[in-house]
Amino acid sequence: MKKILILILVFQAFAQAQFGLTPAQRDSLNKRTAADYANMLTQIGIRADQLRRGPSGNPKDANAANSSEENVKPYTLPDALTFKNGRKVSTAKDWYSIRRGELIEDFETEMYGRLPKNIPTVKWQIVSIKDTTVGNFPIKEKLLKGIVDNSAYPNLKVEIELLVATPASAKEAVPIVMEFGWISSLWATEPTKAMSLIGSGEPTWKEQLLSKGWGYAILVPGSIQADNGAGLTEGIIGLTNKGAHRSPEDWGVLRAWAWGASRALDYLETDSDVISSKVAIEGLSRYGKAALVAMAFEQRFSLGFIGSSGAGGAKVLRRVFGEQIENLASSGEYHWFCGNFIKYASIKTQDDLPVDAHELIALCAPRPVFISAGSPFVEGQWIDAKGSFVGATNAGAVYTLFGKKGLKTSTFPQLGVALVEGDIAFRQHAGGHSTGPNWSTWIPWASKYW
Repeated sequence: MKKILILILVFQAFAQAQFGLTPAQRDSLNKRTAADYANMLTQIGIRADQLRRGPSGNPKDANAANSSEENVKPYTLPDALTFKNGRKVSTAKDWYSIRRGELIEDFETEMYGRLPKNIPTVKWQIVSIKDTTVGNFPIKEKLLKGIVDNSAYPNLKVEIELLVATPASAKEAVPIVMEFGWISSLWATEPTKAMSLIGSGEPTWKEQLLSKGWGYAILVPGSIQADNGAGLTEGIIGLTNKGAHRSPEDWGVLRAWAWGASRALDYLETDSDVISSKVAIEGLSRYGKAALVAMAFEQRFSLGFIGSSGAGGAKVLRRVFGEQIENLASSGEYHWFCGNFIKYASIKTQDDLPVDAHELIALCAPRPVFISAGSPFVEGQWIDAKGSFVGATNAGAVYTLFGKKGLKTSTFPQLGVALVEGDIAFRQHAGGHSTGPNWSTWIPWASKYW
């Protein structure tokens, strides 16, 4: 009973800190989101009645998403190693000099959006430094704020929240894992204590990293850009646009979060406690999508740990299983992407996209990336673990171009089987919507590179 009570309190604190809106505030947010969505539809010339309805994540609904392999329609993925002119990519030089740029152009124009040229600079300030503990591990913890220059538009203020923790006993700089997460609630400030009380079964991800002699950083996505359409005229996107609506090719929230990760990496390059050439990026769910986008576009990240990222992340969109492009382009999720992406849920289809998830993973090459998913019996089928496996499998050809190894098989592995022999790794653990059960697999795999 005590364990159940503690779990409830932890989740209540988490929910209150992150989603504690009054009904009036929620109504206002929904109205502003609807107005922004309608504005983008007008800009791209799409009527609301042209939008296709996305499937439901509830398997009992009449419109439930497909969860049967028998009902997956045949599809053809674009070839990551074919230039726009039809010529084949044959060398790593070809990839870097031409093909990588072609893919980035397509992803920016049609899916994640383009970074504006006038993004303000970020100045990092240390808010506090303290000695504390995580579990039984003494740490040095720094709390920082990245103050974004708002002199061109003082009406908006953006301060990026970042926490950096390294072993207190470290005599030299250490590798760290940067996670998209929270640092301002019970869930973030005392997760080790709370989870140890309810008996999680193994050390937390922080304890596992610290036991290895590594550190961690937590970057707060909401301090960069709000996770809704109403916030697109605020945050770093709104600041850059001086409070105006986005244009169809402007960056979406996933790209903004990834930009924030790059700015955090700028700071880490100045931190003498951190080996800046050994920084991994990690995230779960929508933050798994952001982690993959960050890894793909920011070549300074050393390793990737992509958790249950699903559609819009590692899952190939051409595969009709689980969440679909119509869900991503709806008013609930369109803000993650550029406005042009909505076209693929209306007058175009996912088959018209010039790119797919395997090519996003390929943009990480030759750096190692680990694709993680949960059990279909616990996490469900919405994120489509096999779709992410297909993305990982088809990215392998680009890794081979660099003399690296992709997945050793194209056969979807049984639950719990770790494919960790190559520079692309995959494991579907037996737990739920979490990276938790895969940390003990990821760390030994990452140790091969660190």
